[in-house]
Amino acid sequence: MLTQEQLEFDKQHLWHPYTNLKVPSPVFGVESAEGVFLNLSDGRRVIDGMASWWSAIHGYNHPELNRVIYDQVDKMSHVMFGGLTHEPAIKLAEKLIAITAEKLQCVFLADSGSVSVEVALKMALQFWHAKGQPQKSRFLTLRNGYHGDTFGAMSVCDPENGMHSLFAGVLPQHLFAPAPDCKTDEAFSPADIEAFETIISDKQRQIAAVILEPIVQGAGGMRVYCAEYLRQVRALCDRYDVLLILDEIATGFGRTGTLFAYEQASICPDILCVGKALTGGYLSLAATITSREVADTISSSGAGNLMHGPTFMGNPLACAVANKSLELLLNSNWQDNIARIEAQLERELRPCESLPSVVDVRVKGAIGVLELRQSMDLQIIQPRLVELGVWIRPFGKLLYIMPPYIINPEALTVLTSAMKTVAEELSEAV
Repeated sequence: MLTQEQLEFDKQHLWHPYTNLKVPSPVFGVESAEGVFLNLSDGRRVIDGMASWWSAIHGYNHPELNRVIYDQVDKMSHVMFGGLTHEPAIKLAEKLIAITAEKLQCVFLADSGSVSVEVALKMALQFWHAKGQPQKSRFLTLRNGYHGDTFGAMSVCDPENGMHSLFAGVLPQHLFAPAPDCKTDEAFSPADIEAFETIISDKQRQIAAVILEPIVQGAGGMRVYCAEYLRQVRALCDRYDVLLILDEIATGFGRTGTLFAYEQASICPDILCVGKALTGGYLSLAATITSREVADTISSSGAGNLMHGPTFMGNPLACAVANKSLELLLNSNWQDNIARIEAQLERELRPCESLPSVVDVRVKGAIGVLELRQSMDLQIIQPRLVELGVWIRPFGKLLYIMPPYIINPEALTVLTSAMKTVAEELSEAV
């Protein structure tokens, strides 16, 4: 068990994501994890509603994922990808090409979601350089979007409502359209796309690509929008000769009810970013997948080489566990699981709309969101959620869950009940 001295050391010296060392957020030690449970060092056991930031879709300590890690370690844990290759990487590329849109044929194996976005942005810029149009160097994206924490990725996150406003003065200045408001195709109207269309038509000669999160905007607001908006974006990109980058790092591999969210709009991107659930939460790995046209254009002129190469690119351990994770997913009845989770989230969270503290309830696939009227104090809310037997990591006004796909109805009810309890307690102060 973690000692109090160790926890105090952590508090004084370890920076956790988006935290302040002078006023650190509450931190709970974890001793082990199994299925959907985290076993805390103080003896408590909590149900994980976050799937370790949306990645541990099969739950924890999965015997088949464990086994493939052990087997791969005995062969090699890592080898540079420069000039060398190996079977786990080749098999993973084959799988990714097989399960994504037919147009997507070329794979860059990155080591995190943010890096996959960086690579996608570079691909778009090099594509237009190779075509003799270097002036196409800006990106068009959406308000309330989030694409990662590295500098290129930050530049296409919402510059005002996102997490990176501090860096606005040193980031490249890109173009932002209003976030879509249509929640269903039936609610879509031409007015929903007007502002986006105005920007892309006016700035088409400057825009290298549109980048956005399809159907669900993640950490920038947990907003859900309709498939028709995405279809309109694809059509406008085609009309104005602009590439389309889709960031499916959070939505990919079944989270929204289809294997990839773009399938719900029956479209295909020019460049696709995936990550998070790719390895089932075991190791950091992501991929940027593009069309043969983009790859051949970059390769045939200009610099020729795609100018990126992380040290841990194509890591064999990560590729091996990703292959097994995809196998487990595709051989399971994941569609039924997602539909079951979605129906239960809708049934158990929708009544929270009547609470004074709640502005909106949103459910899409295995995603459930309560948007509250006021931001939550983590110093209070995080310990309260642990008291209620759950691990949920709220941010700002958003209390949300994205649980492992293996969660059973009883455990899911514990999560939704905890969300409702917190919303009720906050309602007393409204």
